[in-house]
Amino acid sequence: MEFRWRAHFIAMLLLEAILCFNCGQSSSSSSATVSPPDVSVSVSPATSAVATGQSLQLSATVIGTGQSAVTWSITSPASNAGTISSTGLYTAPSAGLLTPVTIKATSVANASKSATATVWVIAPGEVSPTNNVLVAQYSMNLPDGARMKVEFGPDTSYGLNTWQQSPPSGGGTVNMLVAGMRASTTYHMRAVAEMPDGAVFQDVDHSFQTGALPAARIPIISVTQPGNLAPSNGVELLDLVNVTGVTGNPLEAVVTDLQGNVIWYYDVDPDGSTGALPFPIKLLPNGHFLINATPAGPTATGAPGVLEEIDLAGNIIRSMTTAELNARLASAGFNLVTQAMHHDFLLLPNGNVIIIVNHTKDFTDLPGYPGTTTVLGDALVELDQNWQPVWVWDTFDHLDVNRHPIAFPDWTHSNALIYSPDDGDLLLSMRDQSWVIKIDYQDGKGSGDVLWKFGYQGDFTLTSGGAPAAWPYGQHDIRFASANSAGVFNMSMFDNGWIRVMDDNGDLCGTTGQPACYSRSVVFQVNELARTASVLWEDSNLPYSLALGSTRIQANGDVEFDEGFLPESPWEAIVQEVTGEADPQLVWQLKVSHQPGYRIFRLPSLYPGVQW
Repeated sequence: MEFRWRAHFIAMLLLEAILCFNCGQSSSSSSATVSPPDVSVSVSPATSAVATGQSLQLSATVIGTGQSAVTWSITSPASNAGTISSTGLYTAPSAGLLTPVTIKATSVANASKSATATVWVIAPGEVSPTNNVLVAQYSMNLPDGARMKVEFGPDTSYGLNTWQQSPPSGGGTVNMLVAGMRASTTYHMRAVAEMPDGAVFQDVDHSFQTGALPAARIPIISVTQPGNLAPSNGVELLDLVNVTGVTGNPLEAVVTDLQGNVIWYYDVDPDGSTGALPFPIKLLPNGHFLINATPAGPTATGAPGVLEEIDLAGNIIRSMTTAELNARLASAGFNLVTQAMHHDFLLLPNGNVIIIVNHTKDFTDLPGYPGTTTVLGDALVELDQNWQPVWVWDTFDHLDVNRHPIAFPDWTHSNALIYSPDDGDLLLSMRDQSWVIKIDYQDGKGSGDVLWKFGYQGDFTLTSGGAPAAWPYGQHDIRFASANSAGVFNMSMFDNGWIRVMDDNGDLCGTTGQPACYSRSVVFQVNELARTASVLWEDSNLPYSLALGSTRIQANGDVEFDEGFLPESPWEAIVQEVTGEADPQLVWQLKVSHQPGYRIFRLPSLYPGVQW
């Protein structure tokens, strides 16, 4: 009996212990803090751009709770920011904004959780005509840090585009000049603007009708493409010259598409009174053109040249006459009075420009020239970014005036200047010397000494044979045709063949017993260390063009050259793109009737950094 009572008592103690253990655990569990769900909110799209008055549906996603509802609000700007509905439908205000609208979605389940979206409100652009009937102005207000380009073409597939431009600091109006359109044609265009945070805005389509060109002044241009080889992409810049015999004052500075249609022009001499020529015209890194408008000769009635920077609409941004240049030279302390700016200028990497000028100097009793002889030589003048002279180099200080392959007064007749990035020196082409010389410039810190003379009676040996006839004579448009510009490099040019020396006796082409004169497009390999050179490529025995011309290597390896001064009714220029093979094949040809072509060559487009 006592044993059963003790067994029962022990069993009760065990049951109580078990119950107390479970009870303690239950008590501990019920006293723990319960955390609310981890809620997060996101809004889509996170950033966008809309036109004024346009609606945009936003959506919010809430995770971490079964309650997906949010409340919508506009947090900035405080006024004139548009409206947001309870369902996230945003309606933009009627006026564009230079700061973004911030829209907030707040979780109903947890008011401390929210997310925001950025909306840019852009007013539609406006398109207006300019002074140039082929150029439109596309204006749009954009925030600081945005970038805009314009797509355009004959239909809404567009096909062409400008470069990108940004508004002024703080935001404001971008005025994009849209160029590259044919005359008397309806074009479609729209702006595409990228906001600072990457949002993209596409404007509505606008139409623009280009005007007509004066029929009597359109250059006579024809294009042929004999085979199925495709020419290098781009547009053609025609630098034409109205010399003696040209009538009607046709336009001289034009750009065409590869079908020969004029798509841009600048009227250098509107009424034909100044005789000005674009000598030369070049596209600047800022999208403007720089033109040296020089009269054709001493009989011209205009002033002796003016340097002009113009925009695509033909508005003159700034200009400098020869007289103003002389005044600036005197003010800077340089003893140089120029007669004219001519033939070429060089755009330097630092934004400065070097122009070729000429001036005269009198000599007494030169060999073969008794008495006083007036000699016309060249000088180089470097202008800073404000067009103030900072450096001068003069042929009279560095070359022997007694070497003159042609009769005085025209002694050097420089026509091309290029910069060597590898060593900071300059290469100058002199037609009347039939030389290319290298000048110790060293980015303005050099001695100015002539380091070498390339050509007949110069410092090099022509290892590919054919000398002296294989040297260039009366050459134009020297260019580097290799990635490097010093040591061993390639140099292209148009070899006119003017006063070509055919043999060691000094006999000239076209004289009794000698072959007829000829021109060629040629690329030399130059070893300036060994003072040797060789013909790397040529298209030779071309029709004789005694002056003008250019040669350019294309991106696809083709070579384009301009035979600029062919005697035909009264003059014509023929431009050919040929393959870069040893036996060049004709790819594309452009002919300008009635006008010579100083330089005619391919541009990627009318906008820096844009390929059409």
